Amino acid sequence: MFTRRTLTQLVTAASVAPAPALAQAPPLSRLAFGSCAKQTLPQPIWDAVLAWRPELFVFMGDNVYGDFKSANATGLKEAYAAARQIAGYERLRETVPHLAIWDDHDYGSNDGGADFAHKAVSKALFLEFWKVAATDIRRTREGIYESRVIGPAGRRVQVILLDVRWFRSPLKITDQRGAAGKQRYLPDPDPSKTMLGAVQWAWLAGELRKPAELRLIVSSTQVLAEGHGWERWGNFPLERQRLFDTIRDSGAKGVVFVSGDRHIGALYREQPTGLYPLYEMTSSGLNMVYWAAKEPGPNRLGALYAGANFGAIDVDWRERKIMLALRDEGGSVQRSVAIDFATIGIG
Repeated sequence: MFTRRTLTQLVTAASVAPAPALAQAPPLSRLAFGSCAKQTLPQPIWDAVLAWRPELFVFMGDNVYGDFKSANATGLKEAYAAARQIAGYERLRETVPHLAIWDDHDYGSNDGGADFAHKAVSKALFLEFWKVAATDIRRTREGIYESRVIGPAGRRVQVILLDVRWFRSPLKITDQRGAAGKQRYLPDPDPSKTMLGAVQWAWLAGELRKPAELRLIVSSTQVLAEGHGWERWGNFPLERQRLFDTIRDSGAKGVVFVSGDRHIGALYREQPTGLYPLYEMTSSGLNMVYWAAKEPGPNRLGALYAGANFGAIDVDWRERKIMLALRDEGGSVQRSVAIDFATIGIG
């Protein structure tokens, strides 16, 4: 019999080892996601997350705020130490199966990419904090990307966590700082620029060919969002298109994006050529919120939610649909969209 403790042990085990056991685990039906949790501020939202009783929680980056500029990484070490003292945060890590990826502030550099000089130090601290096994493949390759397939055939959920920091090329700086739609960065059509790097791109193509019904691609920065000049996949439009092409060419069905970073919550939908509609849920932040957020949303579903939030996904295997929802500090749904399996190609 599988218990939450058993699944916790399997999910957090070495990524090369637990696949056969995870295939025998019960199908996931309640998954939660969150990002942007500053360790120096109160984090009451964990009560609502725990009360919702997710079967899996995914930390999507900025899990602490620990930017640093020297190899001793004092800021990041102190941030992780402080996070260990937050009761709700630690209770979730101790009792709920979870996965984690980083974003810029637990990578160690605001909007940082491949050129961050101390990324190896950040990686070592990440692996320590998240108790990654000595045999985990992430200890022997660059970056921290990973994937899990959980559940039996016909009800498999694949969770793919992309590393959009370690390999990412420099961004194109805006020519009009602060202007609407051009706040920090501009789209860069340079074909030499990359989000994932060659090795991670090849790995992703392979992962998308593995058998699974529902696939949740976690990107710490937004994939579908348009209309703003902050970090997003749209800063490298050729790479964004490559992502769509990789999904299409793999034949993968049931792809949904989940992202963080922005200190706002939002839902998005886009219909790429030759693909089923793609949906994205941006859940940010657990306690870092941009209350004055206001921006165009040409492919957004409804308004922004500018309050503390976590993302929740309900999978109804019997009715063959999923619900994406943004839940507030009290656990109430603030934004949601229901998606039939057939809509996203799940046969």
